[in-house]
Amino acid sequence: MDTFSKTDQNIINTYARVQKVFVSGKGCVLKDEDNNSYIDFLAGIAVCSLGHCHPKITKAISDQASKLVHVSNLFYTQPQAELASMLVEKSFADKVFFANSGAEANEAAIKLARRYFYIKGDKSKFKIITMEKSFHGRTMAALSATGQEKIRQGFDPVLEGFIHVPFNDIKSLKKCVEQNSDSDSGSSSICAIMLEPVQGEGGVILADPDYLQSVRKLCDDNDILLIFDEIQTGMGRCGRLFAYEEYDVIPDIMTLAKALGNGLPIGAMLASKKSKQGFDFGSHGSTFGGSPLVASAAIEVVRIISNPDFLSECRQKGEYFKQQLFMLKEKYDFIKDIRGMGLLISLEIETKKDNKIDAVDIDADRIVQECMGKGFIINAIQGNILRFAPPLIIEENEIDKLVICLDGIFAKESRS
Repeated sequence: MDTFSKTDQNIINTYARVQKVFVSGKGCVLKDEDNNSYIDFLAGIAVCSLGHCHPKITKAISDQASKLVHVSNLFYTQPQAELASMLVEKSFADKVFFANSGAEANEAAIKLARRYFYIKGDKSKFKIITMEKSFHGRTMAALSATGQEKIRQGFDPVLEGFIHVPFNDIKSLKKCVEQNSDSDSGSSSICAIMLEPVQGEGGVILADPDYLQSVRKLCDDNDILLIFDEIQTGMGRCGRLFAYEEYDVIPDIMTLAKALGNGLPIGAMLASKKSKQGFDFGSHGSTFGGSPLVASAAIEVVRIISNPDFLSECRQKGEYFKQQLFMLKEKYDFIKDIRGMGLLISLEIETKKDNKIDAVDIDADRIVQECMGKGFIINAIQGNILRFAPPLIIEENEIDKLVICLDGIFAKESRS
């Protein structure tokens, strides 16, 4: 029985898998079982930011695996302590909580925000405002926070206390806070506002700088905690170690995952000196969170990505990538928009669904398949958006190869 059959027969079918079996990877290149090579412009969905089998990370994993893999968080371990120290030193945070995934990190953030006000004696302050088109994970609290109906569909009743408002719309956000405030005391039942500085799954939608500044002020004025979900945007993806640095807006709580382990499962919730007070002994936990093995890999990730020269190169390559895509936009009028920050970039296609009678009938999924056939891995989101999140070590000549590939596909599509 081959890999396809074993997978389909024995694993619950929750993924629309591409019919490829990858067996090895190095740098930005993956190889399948037929020895075909593919330049990876998805990086495991913004996870393998230092590419596949980075030698320093591989060595860290191997060395640690030969010494100690797991002892539980009932004890201290050196790698976890070192990783936490690095994250605190390089961010706004005062404390860190380790989990195993982005969804778990967001669960921790949600719990921390609610319990912070519970400890303060304000049990009525429990609601969390999140954004339409947001994505925060698949666990019950995370999907309840997610502002996409398709993610929540079939799981009713989702958890109460989550309100969704349009992204980048400060008027709607202020109105929501006002509607959830006591007219006599002026106190709000909102405990937190939770958002992604760049909505990755929502279409690579960037927050307006003025908007984030206004959100921060709104939180300060109404005793509301600000949570940034940087699971996709953090760890160099947007050209800074954390995307909030690009906006010069500091949250009270931030969540990380994905690239932090470069492929190993890890999540982290970072909390300010103020917000950390929501958790104390026994209030939250994780059996595997921040294990010695995973923490050792993450230490190397942080060391490499936090280098200012490395981050500067990420920004330069991101600008170069966008410039090449904008050249395509000038050639093909069905390219509706190019958006991005750092090396998180999207290309939006105008389709007949946009009520344009003369629009070219292009299917984003079909473009993904054609790219795969030509040796490039990208993906489609929101129906008509191509997303690019390559390893941060991608080279300009590899970007050029993808753009040439897209140019050929688009030329063929425009003639059809």
